[in-house]
This record gives sequence, C-alpha cells and structure tokens, in this order.
Amino acid sequence: MEESEGFKRNSNVDSPKSPTVLPWDRFSNWLHCACVVTFDLELGQAMELIYPSHVHLTEKEKMNICYLSFPDSNSGCMGDTQFHFRIRQCPGWRQMVRSQLQFSRDYPVQLQSDSAYYYGFVYFRQTKDRSIRRGYFQKSVLLVSKLPFISLFSQLVSIIAPEYFENGEPSLEAACHDIDQWPPPIPGESLSLPIFGEVIQVRIPTRSDKLVGQPVSKVEDQATVPAQHIVPSLFEVDIFSAFQTVLPHVQMLWELVLACEPLVVMAALPTVASTTVQALISLISPLQYCTDYRPYFTIHDSEFKEYTTKTQAPPPVILGVTNPFFAKTLQHWPHIVRIGEMLGDAEASKSFNKIKKSSALKTLDSKPGVYTRYKPFLVKDKSILKRLIKGIQSKRPVEAQNAIMRRYFLELTHSFMIPLERYMASLMPLQRNISPHKGPPRLRPFDPEEFLKSVEHSGPQLTSGIKGDWEGLYRRFFRSQNFEGWYQHRQYEVNQKLEVLHMEALCQANLMDWIQDKEEVEIVDLIMRIQDKLNFAANNQHSISEESIQKLECHLRSVVSSLPADLQSVLKI
Repeated sequence: MEESEGFKRNSNVDSPKSPTVLPWDRFSNWLHCACVVTFDLELGQAMELIYPSHVHLTEKEKMNICYLSFPDSNSGCMGDTQFHFRIRQCPGWRQMVRSQLQFSRDYPVQLQSDSAYYYGFVYFRQTKDRSIRRGYFQKSVLLVSKLPFISLFSQLVSIIAPEYFENGEPSLEAACHDIDQWPPPIPGESLSLPIFGEVIQVRIPTRSDKLVGQPVSKVEDQATVPAQHIVPSLFEVDIFSAFQTVLPHVQMLWELVLACEPLVVMAALPTVASTTVQALISLISPLQYCTDYRPYFTIHDSEFKEYTTKTQAPPPVILGVTNPFFAKTLQHWPHIVRIGEMLGDAEASKSFNKIKKSSALKTLDSKPGVYTRYKPFLVKDKSILKRLIKGIQSKRPVEAQNAIMRRYFLELTHSFMIPLERYMASLMPLQRNISPHKGPPRLRPFDPEEFLKSVEHSGPQLTSGIKGDWEGLYRRFFRSQNFEGWYQHRQYEVNQKLEVLHMEALCQANLMDWIQDKEEVEIVDLIMRIQDKLNFAANNQHSISEESIQKLECHLRSVVSSLPADLQSVLKI
C-alpha cells in the first residue's frame, strides 16, 4: 500500500520487527478489527469495511455491530458522537489471543478480558449533505477488541476516525499497520504507542498497583515525537460527571450493583448511557462485576427479546438505552436510572430529587432520578454528598470531584470486602499440615452463617462509619453472581498457593528415605504426584522458581531409578 505523506510512520518509535512475529500478531494483542458502518437507503445500517480483511465476524456479530454503531434515539446526534458497547460473541468462535490469556492473569480484575464478549468503540458522524438522497451523511468508524481498555480505545478511535473521514480507506489501513507495530500490553509497562506520527502514552496497570491515582510514567522527550496524548488510566471513566444528576442516590446504586440487581440506565445520548453504565460497574472496584452489562443497547439487539420479556423476572444485567420505546418496554424492570443532561454549577445542587417508584417512569422524558422500590440496607452517608455539592458551588475541578468520589466508593467496597477476605484466610489449612507424602490440602468450604457471626464484632463498622444492616447486605450479596465470581476466583488463588506450598514441601523432603519401606504402588503414586507438580509448574512459571523445578526433576529421576527396569519402561518417564 502506498502511504500518503500524512500517514508515514516514524521508524524511531516503531517496535523492532522480530522474525518470529507474523503479520497482524501485534495488532491482535490489542484489537480484533476496525470497521466502517454506513447507512444504506435500502439496507439501513451496513458494514462497509472490515480491516484487516482476513478477520472473522459471524453474520450475527456483524448485524449487532451495525445496529450498535448508530445512535438509537430521537436526539439527532448531529456532528460527531462517541460511545462504546459490549456484545456477546457467537459460540464456536470464542478464542483468546495467547498473549491476552497470559497477560490477563496479571491485570487488575476490571481489565481481565472475557472470551465471550467483544467491546466496540464508536465514532459516529452525522452531517447535512444535500448530495445524498436522505439529506444526511451518516457513518461510523469503530474499533472492536476483546480488551475493556475503555479510555485508551476511546482516545484511539477519536484520532483514527477524523483521519478516515478526511482521507478515506488508506488512512484506516495506515492506522492498523501502526498498531501492528505496537509492543504487547504487558502489565506494569509504560508504553509509547505511535499512531499517525503522534504518540499515545499509557501505562498498563497490574494487580499489585495501588488502586487510586497511579501516575503515568514519564517518557523522555524525543525530538522525533511531535505530539503526545497521555491516557492517565486505561479503563476509568469520570464517575462524578456520570452521576451528577443523581448524586444523592449513588450509595444506593452501589448496593444495587454489588447485589447484581437488574438496572436500566436511560439517557438521551449514547455517550451518556455508555459512560454511566461503565461508571456503575466501576463503583464496586476493586471487586469485579461478574454478570452481563451492555453500555449501549438497542431495540435491534439480538438479545432484545431475552432482556425485555415480561414472562419472567428481569435478568441480572445493566443496560444503557436511549430509545424512548424502552421507557415502556422496560417499565417492569425494578430499578431504572434516568440520567439528565449535564448541569451548570448553579443548577446542580438544586436539581436533586427523591427516589421514585419504578412504575412512575412513563417516558424517557421523565425527570432525572432513580425509579425503584428498593430499600437500601445502609444509612445514607450525607457527608460525601455535602462535600461534592460544596465542590460544585466552589467550582472545584471535575478531576478532583471524580477522585474524591472514586476514593470514597473504593474505601466503602474495601470495608465491605475486608471481613470476607479475613474469613477466607481463616479457611486455609495451616502450613504445618501440608505433607509431601499426601496430596495438597484444600480450602475449607465457605459457611455464610459462620461468617455472619463474625460481622457483629469484626465487620465493616471497624473501617467504615456508615451505619445500617450490614448483615442483610451480605445475605443479599451471597445470592449474587458477584459473590460467586469473587469466591471462585479466591478459591482458585488459594488452591494455587496451596499447590505451590505443597510443591515446596516436596522439594525439601528426603524422598529416597521415605520410599525405602514403601510398596511399588505407593512409589508409583508419588511419581504421579511429582509429575502433576511439574505440569503445574509448566503452566504457572511466574509463581514457581527454576530452582524448585530442578529439584523436583532430580527427585523424579531418583525415585524412578529405584524401581525395577520393567516398571520403569512401563512408566515411560
């Protein structure tokens, strides 16, 4: 492809090519594909371009992407509009890029990708054009990825799309080739990512990071870098702006998200709807939101019937919608958040309204607020609301308001989770009970009633000043997918740790002395255990030292050599 002068890449900021890296390998570390969706007078939304062209999308995925790439509202959305969505990937094609699987383990839980979903980052342009029969030019450029790097990919598409609208397909090809030179998103790395001769500067977070305010590492100034876009966080959104019209109810929304309650966010614009849904799931950070959520959802979505049926209870999903039709279709949902337009400083503190019954929502034009019959378990903490309102009145910067709010909910979630983490630690077997001559011990089962007995004297009240029915909130949480997801993840982590401790016990044991008086069947059982440990080590190299692996291999050779030759040949070790 001939590159125009505007799209020549700067070779000084490209990663060096490796002979072992195939074309598009680096690209697939970050994105699945880039698409252009246009409006066809006969077909409606239609896929105009997928790049790279070899990328596979099923017809159902293409259809969902096409419908989700255009605003589904009466607001007009003239000019440029940005938003993002999340769609279910079709079964049978679900596979993760190997590097994504490898890195995902070390990402914070909010960044861990799910092979069952794609994320789409849309840049939609609508302008009047008399040369077109409908009188309007309507087209979207979007990036599709397995990774929930919300802030980064929103920034990236805002750079790529205007170039595409100005210069056409060659610019999209050039952008994809630039991305194919990017280094992999390794946790802990600070990266300079070239795009159209500019640079996006970002740090890839790790699970061990402090949870608030990780600064972007500085990159030395280079004369070859003409412009920089600094992305302070890969995934965080501005939660203060998202909730400004419903500030008094955000603590209740935290409870609803924690308990995986069905929630609908209704807004006039897809930008507002998608940002608010993302803000909702981030309220419970660092806890992972473990059920489905759709930052932007339309009446054409293939799951529309599944989510709007009135024959069964609404599923535990968070939906962001803009079509007025949903005000009627989803009226039976128990919790509806109506988000208004951003308010000026003078209006903001006067605009707050009381919680309304969900049946009171008749149209999408209803007043901003939370429509629900839910009674919160915790007493509302008015101090944070007063602090934020004072900030609005004193014109405190939005970034500072956002940081205050994010830290508050981070600390609230920590207060809720610390007793659970403490109880999980008590379920671990003692290290002295780990024997090299038996299988690795397992975690004791989680007993909700036993845990709840401890809440009265060592519950969240030790770290939070909020009063209320914490026990009731825990009981609600235990019935949610968030608890199930957290427990399964912690169970896996603890059992992995026990495997490592058991492996260390095997390494330190004098196995040759132990097998002296053992039957062959017991020795073979020991050999199988050592082999299992070596297989475990091969799959968990980041947590096992090379020295431990060498000791185990030495043990294996010694134990096998103690067996009769005919048995050795049967074992084939």
